[in-house]
Amino acid sequence: MLSEWFWWDRLWLPRTVTWADLQDSEGRVYARVSHLYITLPVAVLLLGLRAFYERLIAVPLAKALGVKDKIHKRASHNPVLEKYYKTHSKHPTQANIKGVCKKLGWSERQVERWFRRRRNQDRPGLLKKFKEASWRFAFYLCSSFGGVLALHDKPWFYDLREVWAGFPKQSLLESQYWYYIIEMSFYGSLLFSVAADVKRKDFREQLVHHWATLTLLSFSWCANYIRIGTLVMLVHDTSDVLLESAKMFNYAGWETTCNSIFVVFALVFMVTRLIIFPFWLIHCTWVYPLDQFEPFFGYYFFNVMLVVLLLLHVFWASLILRMVKKFIFGKLKGDERSDEEEDEEGSEEDYTHTYSNGSGNGLSNGH
Repeated sequence: MLSEWFWWDRLWLPRTVTWADLQDSEGRVYARVSHLYITLPVAVLLLGLRAFYERLIAVPLAKALGVKDKIHKRASHNPVLEKYYKTHSKHPTQANIKGVCKKLGWSERQVERWFRRRRNQDRPGLLKKFKEASWRFAFYLCSSFGGVLALHDKPWFYDLREVWAGFPKQSLLESQYWYYIIEMSFYGSLLFSVAADVKRKDFREQLVHHWATLTLLSFSWCANYIRIGTLVMLVHDTSDVLLESAKMFNYAGWETTCNSIFVVFALVFMVTRLIIFPFWLIHCTWVYPLDQFEPFFGYYFFNVMLVVLLLLHVFWASLILRMVKKFIFGKLKGDERSDEEEDEEGSEEDYTHTYSNGSGNGLSNGH
């Protein structure tokens, strides 16, 4: 009963079309839910490929670019502080610090220094950040080229009204199949590895983004919104190539190169995510379909998911513009999501200021 309701024609398809109209026949092949089952094993394969890539390519590349992990002073062994650190808070308040001082007979400065060193021990090193950025760079570069190859000879790449020509009776192309499967598998692999990857200030937004992307791609596949789906993927991947390469050079300490790429990335991001995406692609999904059919649930759902992605783009754009502002005025030392290593000899004022501003890591991943 629930399955029948979930797959009710009126939820997914225009009023004049039923699932019976989308049966494979006369050389036409339509997208099926069963086609997506392969994304799980492919996601696992991508995790394995990532491990090999990071070991065989990313590590030697990091060495060639001069990426080195800093050697931190380790916090001295102290069971009382270690228990507090793991069970209570990594960022104790001044009142808590005074309480710990009474227990240990330490000064406040000693306790603060211990917590700073202990936090620095848990922070991911530059090599880990570089390997992660390098893997994403490699994927987005390949997916961008693959997307262009899959779309360059399609009429809807040049005329967005062609996206809806014959909808939803549009036969699935092999290039579309593999573009979707690999892209969805990649985002699935990111969800699988989220616990081990570098955590940033926008961790929650990243999770929302990954789930929204997978939901959007899955729905567009099942409802045969595949043509617009491939365009959305291509628009998103292009700027991420620049972002991940900027991260790599940032971790390598190539400041001039990093800043130059970041400026180009910021321009491409603004054009693709805040101009092309809303004013071309969302306009295409919001306005053009109404020339052929009445709005239905799938029409509204798909557009709402696109708007969710647009809101995330606006959020990331605000971070990027903040960084550009600091860059112009010569105050950019990292990134708005960065969790900078703390000065182990910092004062109480430094300690309070640092942690009133939150934590995170790495250049912004605006996908």
